[in-house]
Amino acid sequence: MDIAALIQHPEVLLIVLAPIFFVCILLEWYLGDRQKKLPLSAGYRGPEVLCNFSLAAMHQGADLLTGLLIAKLYLAVFGWRLFDIEMGPLSFIGLMVAQDFCYYWFHRASHRVRWMWAAHVVHHSSENMNFSTAFRQSLMYPFAGMWVFWLPLVIVGFDPNWVVFVVLLNLGLQFFVHTQAVKSLGPLEWIFNTPSHHRVHHGRNPQYIDKNYAGILIIWDKLFGTFEPEVDTVIYGITKPINSFNPLKVTFSEWRDMFTEVTTKGLSPKQRLQILFAPPVASSAKHDD
Repeated sequence: MDIAALIQHPEVLLIVLAPIFFVCILLEWYLGDRQKKLPLSAGYRGPEVLCNFSLAAMHQGADLLTGLLIAKLYLAVFGWRLFDIEMGPLSFIGLMVAQDFCYYWFHRASHRVRWMWAAHVVHHSSENMNFSTAFRQSLMYPFAGMWVFWLPLVIVGFDPNWVVFVVLLNLGLQFFVHTQAVKSLGPLEWIFNTPSHHRVHHGRNPQYIDKNYAGILIIWDKLFGTFEPEVDTVIYGITKPINSFNPLKVTFSEWRDMFTEVTTKGLSPKQRLQILFAPPVASSAKHDD
């Protein structure tokens, strides 16, 4: 498939990249499980790998189903665009940087707004870190509102197909930071998100929680005060473990808990809004009070 066809059908980009992903998974499995050169938390365990692949398939299916509606919305908004932007090398780089900036705020909101965390928690619920962890995505992202964060790019004047292509390219590139096989990338650590930076992001160590939201560029975390270097050994997972390899339970556990809390009798409208939209821990704490 050539680039023109990909731009017209950006939803298939991750499928096109799948062979590269699987080669990386095989090499990491060999290095860790066979050669024993990686930590135990980098190991591939059958039930979890199956869960991760199932979550990826569910996520891809949800994206395909909702993509038509979102595409129509983007096209409608595109009619009100501020500028006519011709796509070339410079404008493509500009779109990549702008989308990565938007991704930073989407990612940060996904940790600081419980409604969005209910979708994003799926990605963080594994207590291991390997390439298959990147497949651990939620089918609920469209419902949680991920698509809202790319609307500014369409309003500015970037073609919706290019916007979706770059969103998925960003996600595809993030696959490569989900590993313990790479310790450091030297000077690249100053500018780019790397495996070291992203391992921190997946940590439940107190100093690592809600840090390093970067997609491709770590500079956003350094600019907005959310950067934390990898110093202590990372303990992976979340502070409220799901303890299941059932992809449906992994997907819907936090939604179930949130809606159970928000429908509790005797709460004020303010308390209900806090449960839905305050930071995850804060929303539960306020409810418990």
